[in-house]
Parts: sequence; structure tokens; C-alpha cells
Amino acid sequence: MTQPSFDAQREQLANGHFIRVVNYHSTPRGARAELEKEMAGFARDYAPVTLDDLDRLFDTGTWHKDKPGLIPVFYEGYRNSISVAAPLCDQYGLTGWFPIATSFVDCDPEHQEAFARAHWISLVEEDTKGGRIAMSWDEVAEVSKRHVVFPHTAHHEGFDTVLSDEDIRREVVESKAALEAVTGQEAPAFVWLHGSSYGQSPRHDRAVKDAGYRYQFANTMIHRVN
Repeated sequence: MTQPSFDAQREQLANGHFIRVVNYHSTPRGARAELEKEMAGFARDYAPVTLDDLDRLFDTGTWHKDKPGLIPVFYEGYRNSISVAAPLCDQYGLTGWFPIATSFVDCDPEHQEAFARAHWISLVEEDTKGGRIAMSWDEVAEVSKRHVVFPHTAHHEGFDTVLSDEDIRREVVESKAALEAVTGQEAPAFVWLHGSSYGQSPRHDRAVKDAGYRYQFANTMIHRVN
């Protein structure tokens, strides 16, 4: 990655050459109008960010579009991510980024509410009315055709609870393999529960790097995995 000087970074920020990341979790139908209003405003004021755009920014240190970039991130793999969030992104020409807790998607719909409550996945009343709460694998494949899909671990775990080699393989490596098998595409990024930063644990950083991820999303930044 090209490392621009501090003065260059300050100049770019002053000129609006940056990427804004906005995090969402469940996007229920009952809040669709509110989300649509936000997406319309983002589409007016920001440019979409594809994976190629992000690669170019990290490779050159320069944002190449006239407007600052926007990455709307829709976490966990809720069914309403494809029924509400993805269609709104499509409608307004935005690229959505979807971190998937792969075991949530893999869970039998009959047990998804219990899985969610046991794994820090928030629910609203709408989610508890029966039927699937998570996307199906076919829906994950469908959303990956137009947007960016990547693992949010397998079981919605933080690095501080993923301790054994077996745990690391399941949460970091196997989640990537599962998504890539379904989508036929590279899973380019990874994110821990709680948005932990790259650099907090050498062992976990090494696992993310060895798995072949290019990026790690965190609460305060997007890390390029080197």
C-alpha cells in the first residue's frame, strides 16, 4: 500500500476524498421508510464503494471519485438484509457490504431465534413472528452478485472467545470457505464481533492473514491485512 504523508491525507480529507462507513444490523420492514430516506440522502451526497474502489484507494492512497465514498454495512445475515436493505441499495445505486455470521445462515429456521439470542444477534418483534430470521444460502449467493459478502465469523464471536486452534479454524477459515463455496467469489474481508481491530492479538491477526483475507473491518477503521 502506498503510504501518503500526513499533509496529503489532510488535503484529501479537506477535499472530501474519504470513505464513510455506516453500520446497520437488522433492517426490519417496519423501519423501511426511515432506511430509504437515509439511503436516498447517502446516494445524493456520496459515491458507492465497490471492492475494486477500496483496493484502488489502498493501492494508491488516493480516492478517485468526485464525491466521498460510502460503505453501508449490514451485519449478521438477517433475512431482512436481502428483503429490505439490498433492494434499497440497488434502488439508489449503492454497493452494500454484508458481513455474514455463517452458522446463523446455516441454522435450521426453527432454531434461529434461539441461536440469535445465544449469540448476541439482536431481534425486534417482527423477527419473532415465525419463519426464517436469517438469509438462506441461495439468498446469500444472490446478494453477492451485486454487493460484497464476507464473514462475520461463523458463530458471531469476538477474538477474545475464540481460543483454540479448532475455534480459530471454525470462525476464521471455515466461514470463508463456506461463503466462497456458495458465492463462487473471493470473500475479501473479515470482521470480529464487537469490531475488534487488527493488531490486538498477533495469533488472531496471523489467522486472518493466513486465511487469505485482504481487509479487516473494525469499529474505527478498515485495516489492510499485510
